[in-house]
Amino acid sequence: MSNIPKNLREKLIEDFELKPAIIHNYEKSNDGTIKVAFKLYDGNIVEGVIIPSADRITACVSSQVGCSLNCSFCATGYLQYKRNLLAGEIYDQVFLLKNLSIENYGIPLSNIVYMGMGEPLLNYSNVLKSVEHITSPQGLGMSPQRITISTSGIAKMIKKLGDDDVKFNLALSLHYADNEKRTSVMPINQSNNLDMLSEALDYFYKKTGTRVTLEYCMIADLNDSETDALNLVKFARLVKCKINLIEYNPIENAQYKPSSKSKTDNFIKILEQNKLIVNLRRSRGKDINAACGQLANKLIN
Repeated sequence: MSNIPKNLREKLIEDFELKPAIIHNYEKSNDGTIKVAFKLYDGNIVEGVIIPSADRITACVSSQVGCSLNCSFCATGYLQYKRNLLAGEIYDQVFLLKNLSIENYGIPLSNIVYMGMGEPLLNYSNVLKSVEHITSPQGLGMSPQRITISTSGIAKMIKKLGDDDVKFNLALSLHYADNEKRTSVMPINQSNNLDMLSEALDYFYKKTGTRVTLEYCMIADLNDSETDALNLVKFARLVKCKINLIEYNPIENAQYKPSSKSKTDNFIKILEQNKLIVNLRRSRGKDINAACGQLANKLIN
């Protein structure tokens, strides 16, 4: 920066430090999905994904190095939690994925989901600060309504989102609408059970007017029965929501399998008969371990 005095440049070097995330490497799926390994200033690696579709380009970004919640069906849950990402490191992911999207597809990102590695609401201030930069005219100028934060369910922080009157979308990784079953695969449910979550989501909706999304991975013989569907109906009636059913993506550390088409179709039928809004999300990037629940830092070399 030769346009500022040398003594000021020296002062900046002495008192400030830039800690950018950089693209370490990336891999492209047969379906066009791109998984990116980002290297951080301290050598840690996190992953992000670009998911192209007919009408949008979605970036999936990480909020923590590893994760502390130990969900048994998620590859990241088997990694050691190391630290929260800085707001700038989250922003850098979005910025770099935007450039990669333009380079590969000719268009920038249309949507951002905080559904990568880590629990966003356990890194609350950095996540909100990153959204502020992404939506700022001095940043990327994206609409907050094109951003979705996904949480495994931290009730008090969901309420805080409502108190802070956030403008982005909120998704809950639900996966079970039965406390005993949910606790068995998502330990966070012990301290944040379904009653607490339904109350927090209702509070969030009343504060922000934003309908939440319930994410539900369809896992064979675990959460795809008619009883499971009816439990989901009961929970969904407690909050203003829509439901995204997600094709389960197998991981090395667990023996779970995706639900059959017949069971998934019957599950959807029950939800729709009960007047619920439901969408089935097909997996993308499975051949490079880039699909939902598969991020485990295998793209490092």
